[in-house]
Amino acid sequence: MPSNSTGQIVVVGLSSLLVIALGAMLSMYFGRRAKNSADWLAAPGQLPLIVVVITQFATAVGGGVLIAHVGIAYSYGWSVFAYEACVVLGFFGLALIARWLREQRFTTVPDIVSRLFGANKTVTAVAGIAALIVPFGALSTQFVAFAKLFSLLTGIPAALLILTIMLGSLVFVLPGGLTSVAWTDFVFGIFKIIMSLVVAGYAIHLAGGWSGITSNVPTHLWLPSAVTAAGGERIWLWVAAIVPGTMTNQLYFQRVFATKNVGDARRGLVLSGLTILVAGVYAGCIGLAVRAMNPTLGNPEAAAGWLITRLPTALLAVYGAFLVATIISVTGAALQSVVANITRDLYQNVFGHTRSDRQTVSLSRLFTVIVAAIAGALAIAFPSALGWLVASYAYSAATLAAPIFLGYLLRKRYLLRPFAALGSMIAGIAGCATAQIIGTTVPYVVYGIAASVLALLAFGVGERVPTTTPELSSLES
Repeated sequence: MPSNSTGQIVVVGLSSLLVIALGAMLSMYFGRRAKNSADWLAAPGQLPLIVVVITQFATAVGGGVLIAHVGIAYSYGWSVFAYEACVVLGFFGLALIARWLREQRFTTVPDIVSRLFGANKTVTAVAGIAALIVPFGALSTQFVAFAKLFSLLTGIPAALLILTIMLGSLVFVLPGGLTSVAWTDFVFGIFKIIMSLVVAGYAIHLAGGWSGITSNVPTHLWLPSAVTAAGGERIWLWVAAIVPGTMTNQLYFQRVFATKNVGDARRGLVLSGLTILVAGVYAGCIGLAVRAMNPTLGNPEAAAGWLITRLPTALLAVYGAFLVATIISVTGAALQSVVANITRDLYQNVFGHTRSDRQTVSLSRLFTVIVAAIAGALAIAFPSALGWLVASYAYSAATLAAPIFLGYLLRKRYLLRPFAALGSMIAGIAGCATAQIIGTTVPYVVYGIAASVLALLAFGVGERVPTTTPELSSLES
């Protein structure tokens, strides 16, 4: 049973509803900027640099940080920064091709594969499904995280909480798609950065200050050397799963596509990566503070929930609003990303259906409601979805990393054909599945990516791009 009083529960409920209502108003206001289906699906060339940076942060920092990252800090101290460093490296890797991505004005990840290897419905379908796996997994996982945090606090049934956050996510997306999601995330992202630091500071205060933490937490968890306290094997697992998973996450690609100018594409990703370190500060301080106050907590991922029950009413209300803002900003972004794949890649490009601009927006909104309902149902049926999220990152990275990044490197030297992309993606899936079934020591995503790379080199590296003759160059110019 929750240990908070009825008054505190009411305060948290009201603050949470206030956040959702504020999000709805912001979404409707900014949604007016979406003039057509392109604005709804991709917001091309609309977002200034500061909005790109903050909305990337808001998208990356969700329920995983609130639960899993705090749990990492509780168990392994500052090793949480090793995890955050993997996310930062993923952003930096994506920044290497950001300028080209922005210049090409893509809408979704399958657009990239089609541009590199040529248009092909089968390739688009496989790439589209691979691209939507991660945001759909993130969507269900955020629903689960919200239910776990607030059911512990309020005693409200998880199914009702999931329904609440599902409806809240819809009001973020429906008015203007990515246009409304990005600008709403910008406002919430600023709030999240401020509250991350405030709550982290208060957690340290509750633990008796930094001296209280250092006197009650094992030394190897809080010294600078604690960054490696999780152990080499676990850290390499993070590197293998998180770095390529970040580099192929369509949620981050979409912000690149939407930058106002080409120069902002790379700068936005580099700065966004650095803001992720704020999440490490938040998770590290809370994890260590709870470890100092309650070193015998059975489940490390319950550390954030344990802290909630120790907050005074005023801070609890603000923290509740912070939790809702953190989770709902990710669910809105993930929901819009999945719908963009379904509408653009599958409905239009694979099945060849065409509709007017207004009809496309209406259809996208219908898909949004359907996807949200499916994700909510799965979150209720399978409330331990975090494991599925890890698997979705692995399979998505194994499918898409080689075609996107190796294809980008080879595009000017070799003629890349659709069957090369298809072979690479199938090999990535097969390599992942085989290694997972066998139970290899090395993370199975490594085998998937390696198989995908080898298949692409085997099928794609053949005929060289013809050298342009001077006479032809003069004619072309």
